[in-house]
Amino acid sequence: MLSRTAENLFWMARYMERAEATARLLTMGQRMAILPGAHHRDEWRSVVRATGAGHQFPEGTIVTESDAVSFLMLDADNPSSIRSCLLKARANAKSARTMLTQDMWEALNDGWRKLDSYDVGEARQQLPTLIDWVKTRVMTFRGAAHSGQLRNEGHDFLRAGSALERAQMTLRLLDVKYYVLLPETEVIGGNRDHYQWTSVLHALSGSRAYHHVYGGTYTPWQITDFLMLNRLFPRSVAYCYDQLAYRLNRLAGWHDARAACHDTVQEMVAALEKLDSGEIFRFGLHETVQHGLSMTNRLGAEIAQAYHFG
Repeated sequence: MLSRTAENLFWMARYMERAEATARLLTMGQRMAILPGAHHRDEWRSVVRATGAGHQFPEGTIVTESDAVSFLMLDADNPSSIRSCLLKARANAKSARTMLTQDMWEALNDGWRKLDSYDVGEARQQLPTLIDWVKTRVMTFRGAAHSGQLRNEGHDFLRAGSALERAQMTLRLLDVKYYVLLPETEVIGGNRDHYQWTSVLHALSGSRAYHHVYGGTYTPWQITDFLMLNRLFPRSVAYCYDQLAYRLNRLAGWHDARAACHDTVQEMVAALEKLDSGEIFRFGLHETVQHGLSMTNRLGAEIAQAYHFG
Protein backbone atom coordinates (compact mmCIF):
# COMPACT_ATOMS: atom_id res chain seq x y z
CA MET A 1 0.00 0.00 0.00
CA LEU A 2 1.23 3.51 -0.77
CA SER A 3 2.21 5.54 2.27
CA ARG A 4 -0.10 8.32 1.13
CA THR A 5 -3.07 5.93 1.12
CA ALA A 6 -2.17 4.61 4.57
CA GLU A 7 -1.93 8.17 5.88
CA ASN A 8 -5.33 9.07 4.44
CA LEU A 9 -6.99 6.06 6.07
CA PHE A 10 -5.26 6.68 9.40
CA TRP A 11 -6.24 10.34 9.51
CA MET A 12 -9.75 9.77 8.13
CA ALA A 13 -10.43 7.55 11.15
CA ARG A 14 -8.88 10.09 13.51
CA TYR A 15 -10.99 12.94 12.16
CA MET A 16 -14.21 10.92 12.36
CA GLU A 17 -13.39 9.88 15.93
CA ARG A 18 -12.51 13.47 16.84
CA ALA A 19 -15.81 14.77 15.41
CA GLU A 20 -17.77 12.30 17.53
CA ALA A 21 -15.70 13.04 20.65
CA THR A 22 -16.26 16.78 20.23
CA ALA A 23 -20.02 16.20 19.87
CA ARG A 24 -19.91 14.21 23.12
CA LEU A 25 -18.01 17.02 24.81
CA LEU A 26 -20.70 19.50 23.82
CA THR A 27 -23.28 17.21 25.40
CA MET A 28 -21.17 17.13 28.55
CA GLY A 29 -20.94 20.93 28.53
CA GLN A 30 -24.71 21.25 28.35
CA ARG A 31 -25.11 18.87 31.29
CA MET A 32 -22.59 20.81 33.38
CA ALA A 33 -24.16 24.16 32.47
CA ILE A 34 -27.56 23.22 33.91
CA LEU A 35 -26.14 22.69 37.42
CA PRO A 36 -27.32 25.35 39.92
CA GLY A 37 -25.01 28.37 39.83
CA ALA A 38 -23.37 27.29 36.61
CA HIS A 39 -23.71 30.76 35.07
CA HIS A 40 -21.20 32.02 37.64
CA ARG A 41 -18.55 29.51 36.60
CA ASP A 42 -16.73 28.59 33.44
CA GLU A 43 -17.77 25.05 32.53
CA TRP A 44 -17.55 25.76 28.82
CA ARG A 45 -13.89 26.70 29.15
CA SER A 46 -13.31 23.23 30.56
CA VAL A 47 -14.96 21.73 27.51
CA VAL A 48 -12.79 23.79 25.17
CA ARG A 49 -9.69 22.81 27.13
CA ALA A 50 -10.53 19.14 26.69
CA THR A 51 -9.93 19.62 22.98
CA GLY A 52 -6.51 21.14 23.64
CA ALA A 53 -7.62 24.59 22.45
CA GLY A 54 -8.12 26.43 25.74
CA HIS A 55 -5.44 28.95 24.74
CA GLN A 56 -7.78 30.27 22.06
CA PHE A 57 -9.80 32.10 24.74
CA PRO A 58 -8.07 34.69 26.99
CA GLU A 59 -7.82 33.81 30.69
CA GLY A 60 -10.19 35.81 32.87
CA THR A 61 -13.03 35.83 30.36
CA ILE A 62 -16.07 33.58 30.52
CA VAL A 63 -16.48 31.11 27.66
CA THR A 64 -20.18 30.94 26.80
CA GLU A 65 -22.22 28.22 25.16
CA SER A 66 -22.31 30.34 22.00
CA ASP A 67 -18.50 30.55 22.04
CA ALA A 68 -18.15 26.79 22.47
CA VAL A 69 -20.73 25.89 19.82
CA SER A 70 -19.23 28.35 17.35
CA PHE A 71 -15.63 27.26 17.95
CA LEU A 72 -16.09 23.51 18.43
CA MET A 73 -18.88 22.83 15.97
CA LEU A 74 -18.97 25.43 13.21
CA ASP A 75 -15.64 27.29 12.98
CA ALA A 76 -14.03 26.59 9.61
CA ASP A 77 -10.77 28.12 10.90
CA ASN A 78 -10.57 25.73 13.85
CA PRO A 79 -8.91 22.57 12.48
CA SER A 80 -10.47 20.48 15.25
CA SER A 81 -14.08 21.72 14.92
CA ILE A 82 -16.67 19.13 13.96
CA ARG A 83 -17.20 20.88 10.64
CA SER A 84 -13.46 20.86 9.85
CA CYS A 85 -13.04 17.25 10.96
CA LEU A 86 -15.88 16.02 8.74
CA LEU A 87 -14.57 17.99 5.76
CA LYS A 88 -11.05 16.65 6.25
CA ALA A 89 -12.29 13.10 6.71
CA ARG A 90 -14.15 13.35 3.42
CA ALA A 91 -11.07 14.79 1.69
CA ASN A 92 -9.01 11.87 3.04
CA ALA A 93 -11.68 9.47 1.83
CA LYS A 94 -11.58 10.95 -1.70
CA SER A 95 -7.84 10.32 -1.80
CA ALA A 96 -8.25 6.73 -0.64
CA ARG A 97 -11.54 6.04 -2.46
CA THR A 98 -10.57 2.61 -3.77
CA MET A 99 -9.90 1.36 -0.23
CA LEU A 100 -13.45 2.14 0.95
CA THR A 101 -16.64 0.21 0.49
CA GLN A 102 -19.64 1.89 -1.13
CA ASP A 103 -21.36 2.06 2.27
CA MET A 104 -18.36 3.77 3.87
CA TRP A 105 -18.23 6.33 1.06
CA GLU A 106 -21.96 7.03 1.27
CA ALA A 107 -21.73 7.46 5.05
CA LEU A 108 -19.11 10.16 4.51
CA ASN A 109 -21.05 11.84 1.72
CA ASP A 110 -24.48 11.97 3.36
CA GLY A 111 -25.12 15.67 4.00
CA TRP A 112 -21.42 16.44 4.22
CA ARG A 113 -21.99 20.20 3.95
CA LYS A 114 -24.87 20.25 6.44
CA LEU A 115 -23.08 22.38 9.03
CA ASP A 116 -22.19 25.05 6.44
CA SER A 117 -25.77 26.34 6.52
CA TYR A 118 -25.97 26.92 10.29
CA ASP A 119 -25.20 30.06 12.23
CA VAL A 120 -24.49 29.94 15.96
CA GLY A 121 -28.04 30.79 17.01
CA GLU A 122 -29.56 28.06 14.88
CA ALA A 123 -26.96 25.54 16.00
CA ARG A 124 -27.68 26.28 19.68
CA GLN A 125 -31.41 25.92 19.13
CA GLN A 126 -30.92 22.56 17.45
CA LEU A 127 -27.85 21.41 19.38
CA PRO A 128 -29.19 18.02 20.59
CA THR A 129 -30.38 17.22 17.05
CA LEU A 130 -27.06 18.23 15.51
CA ILE A 131 -25.07 16.25 18.09
CA ASP A 132 -27.20 13.17 17.38
CA TRP A 133 -26.64 13.72 13.64
CA VAL A 134 -22.87 13.80 14.10
CA LYS A 135 -22.85 10.70 16.32
CA THR A 136 -25.14 8.80 13.94
CA ARG A 137 -23.01 9.79 10.98
CA VAL A 138 -19.81 8.55 12.62
CA MET A 139 -21.39 5.34 13.89
CA THR A 140 -22.82 4.62 10.44
CA PHE A 141 -19.36 5.03 8.94
CA ARG A 142 -17.83 2.84 11.64
CA GLY A 143 -20.50 0.16 11.15
CA ALA A 144 -19.98 0.19 7.39
CA ALA A 145 -16.24 -0.32 7.87
CA HIS A 146 -16.82 -3.08 10.41
CA SER A 147 -19.27 -5.01 8.25
CA GLY A 148 -17.84 -4.61 4.77
CA GLN A 149 -14.18 -3.65 4.63
CA LEU A 150 -11.51 -6.21 3.88
CA ARG A 151 -9.35 -7.04 6.91
CA ASN A 152 -6.22 -5.97 5.11
CA GLU A 153 -3.58 -3.43 6.11
CA GLY A 154 -5.91 -0.60 5.14
CA HIS A 155 -8.35 -1.74 7.80
CA ASP A 156 -5.50 -1.90 10.33
CA PHE A 157 -4.47 1.70 9.59
CA LEU A 158 -8.11 2.77 9.94
CA ARG A 159 -8.56 1.05 13.30
CA ALA A 160 -5.18 2.21 14.62
CA GLY A 161 -6.09 5.84 13.87
CA SER A 162 -9.43 5.46 15.62
CA ALA A 163 -7.90 3.84 18.72
CA LEU A 164 -5.17 6.49 19.03
CA GLU A 165 -7.64 9.37 18.82
CA ARG A 166 -10.04 7.71 21.27
CA ALA A 167 -7.32 7.09 23.87
CA GLN A 168 -6.28 10.72 23.62
CA MET A 169 -9.80 12.05 24.18
CA THR A 170 -10.44 9.80 27.21
CA LEU A 171 -7.20 11.05 28.76
CA ARG A 172 -8.11 14.68 28.09
CA LEU A 173 -11.54 14.24 29.68
CA LEU A 174 -10.01 12.75 32.81
CA ASP A 175 -7.53 15.60 33.10
CA VAL A 176 -10.13 18.30 32.65
CA LYS A 177 -12.42 16.76 35.22
CA TYR A 178 -9.86 16.49 37.96
CA TYR A 179 -8.21 19.89 37.63
CA VAL A 180 -10.70 22.22 36.05
CA LEU A 181 -14.31 21.36 36.62
CA LEU A 182 -14.28 21.13 40.43
CA PRO A 183 -14.33 24.65 41.95
CA GLU A 184 -11.76 25.25 44.68
CA THR A 185 -14.47 25.63 47.29
CA GLU A 186 -16.06 22.27 46.47
CA VAL A 187 -15.20 19.03 48.25
CA ILE A 188 -13.93 15.99 46.38
CA GLY A 189 -16.64 13.41 46.75
CA GLY A 190 -19.36 16.07 47.20
CA ASN A 191 -22.54 16.34 45.16
CA ARG A 192 -21.02 18.47 42.42
CA ASP A 193 -17.95 16.26 42.20
CA HIS A 194 -20.20 13.21 41.95
CA TYR A 195 -22.30 14.77 39.21
CA GLN A 196 -19.21 15.81 37.25
CA TRP A 197 -17.70 12.36 37.39
CA THR A 198 -20.94 10.77 36.22
CA SER A 199 -21.07 13.39 33.43
CA VAL A 200 -17.67 12.17 32.23
CA LEU A 201 -19.05 8.64 32.14
CA HIS A 202 -22.12 9.86 30.27
CA ALA A 203 -19.99 11.75 27.73
CA LEU A 204 -18.14 8.51 26.98
CA SER A 205 -21.33 6.41 26.87
CA GLY A 206 -19.93 4.45 29.80
CA SER A 207 -22.69 4.80 32.42
CA ARG A 208 -24.39 1.45 31.83
CA ALA A 209 -21.12 -0.45 31.36
CA TYR A 210 -19.74 1.09 34.56
CA HIS A 211 -22.87 0.11 36.48
CA HIS A 212 -22.50 -3.44 35.17
CA VAL A 213 -18.89 -3.62 36.47
CA TYR A 214 -19.12 -1.67 39.75
CA GLY A 215 -22.81 -1.62 40.64
CA GLY A 216 -24.40 1.60 41.89
CA THR A 217 -21.41 3.12 43.69
CA TYR A 218 -19.71 6.04 41.94
CA THR A 219 -16.30 7.12 43.22
CA PRO A 220 -13.47 9.00 41.48
CA TRP A 221 -11.19 6.00 42.07
CA GLN A 222 -13.54 3.48 40.49
CA ILE A 223 -14.44 5.74 37.57
CA THR A 224 -10.75 6.41 36.93
CA ASP A 225 -10.02 2.68 37.15
CA PHE A 226 -12.83 2.04 34.65
CA LEU A 227 -11.78 4.71 32.15
CA MET A 228 -8.04 4.10 32.41
CA LEU A 229 -7.62 0.39 33.06
CA ASN A 230 -10.73 -1.64 32.19
CA ARG A 231 -9.74 -3.85 29.26
CA LEU A 232 -13.36 -4.59 28.25
CA PHE A 233 -14.70 -1.04 27.90
CA PRO A 234 -14.01 0.14 24.33
CA ARG A 235 -13.31 3.76 25.31
CA SER A 236 -10.88 3.00 28.14
CA VAL A 237 -7.22 3.90 27.62
CA ALA A 238 -6.15 0.28 28.26
CA TYR A 239 -8.60 -1.09 25.66
CA CYS A 240 -7.48 1.48 23.07
CA TYR A 241 -3.82 0.61 23.65
CA ASP A 242 -4.56 -3.11 23.41
CA GLN A 243 -6.18 -2.37 20.05
CA LEU A 244 -3.22 -0.27 18.97
CA ALA A 245 -0.81 -3.05 19.90
CA TYR A 246 -2.89 -5.58 17.96
CA ARG A 247 -3.15 -3.38 14.85
CA LEU A 248 0.51 -2.36 14.88
CA ASN A 249 1.60 -5.98 15.28
CA ARG A 250 -0.51 -6.87 12.24
CA LEU A 251 1.06 -4.00 10.31
CA ALA A 252 4.51 -5.24 11.32
CA GLY A 253 3.51 -8.57 9.81
CA TRP A 254 2.21 -7.02 6.60
CA HIS A 255 5.44 -5.05 6.16
CA ASP A 256 7.77 -7.63 7.72
CA ALA A 257 9.40 -4.83 9.71
CA ARG A 258 9.16 -3.34 13.18
CA ALA A 259 9.90 0.22 14.25
CA ALA A 260 9.98 2.43 17.33
CA CYS A 261 6.17 2.62 17.41
CA HIS A 262 5.95 -1.13 18.12
CA ASP A 263 8.21 -0.78 21.16
CA THR A 264 6.35 2.28 22.41
CA VAL A 265 2.93 0.65 22.25
CA GLN A 266 4.20 -2.43 24.08
CA GLU A 267 5.76 -0.19 26.70
CA MET A 268 2.44 1.55 27.26
CA VAL A 269 0.45 -1.71 27.37
CA ALA A 270 2.87 -3.13 29.97
CA ALA A 271 2.70 0.06 32.05
CA LEU A 272 -1.11 0.01 32.06
CA GLU A 273 -1.14 -3.65 33.10
CA LYS A 274 0.88 -2.81 36.22
CA LEU A 275 -1.22 0.19 37.25
CA ASP A 276 -4.15 0.25 39.65
CA SER A 277 -6.33 3.21 40.57
CA GLY A 278 -4.62 3.59 43.96
CA GLU A 279 -1.26 4.01 42.31
CA ILE A 280 -2.72 6.50 39.82
CA PHE A 281 -3.93 8.77 42.62
CA ARG A 282 -0.75 8.33 44.67
CA PHE A 283 1.31 9.40 41.68
CA GLY A 284 -1.27 12.01 40.73
CA LEU A 285 -4.09 11.70 38.22
CA HIS A 286 -2.93 14.79 36.36
CA GLU A 287 0.64 13.48 36.15
CA THR A 288 -0.56 10.05 35.01
CA VAL A 289 -2.80 11.55 32.37
CA GLN A 290 -0.10 13.93 31.13
CA HIS A 291 2.30 11.00 30.81
CA GLY A 292 -0.37 9.10 28.87
CA LEU A 293 -0.94 12.06 26.54
CA SER A 294 2.80 12.40 26.00
CA MET A 295 3.08 8.71 25.13
CA THR A 296 0.07 8.94 22.80
CA ASN A 297 1.51 11.93 20.95
CA ARG A 298 4.87 10.17 20.72
CA LEU A 299 3.22 7.04 19.37
CA GLY A 300 1.36 9.02 16.72
CA ALA A 301 4.61 10.63 15.55
CA GLU A 302 6.39 7.28 15.50
CA ILE A 303 3.61 5.65 13.45
CA ALA A 304 3.89 8.51 10.95
CA GLN A 305 7.65 8.04 10.78
CA ALA A 306 7.47 4.24 10.48
CA TYR A 307 4.99 4.32 7.59
CA HIS A 308 6.35 7.46 5.90
CA PHE A 309 3.33 9.73 6.33
CA GLY A 310 3.73 13.14 4.75
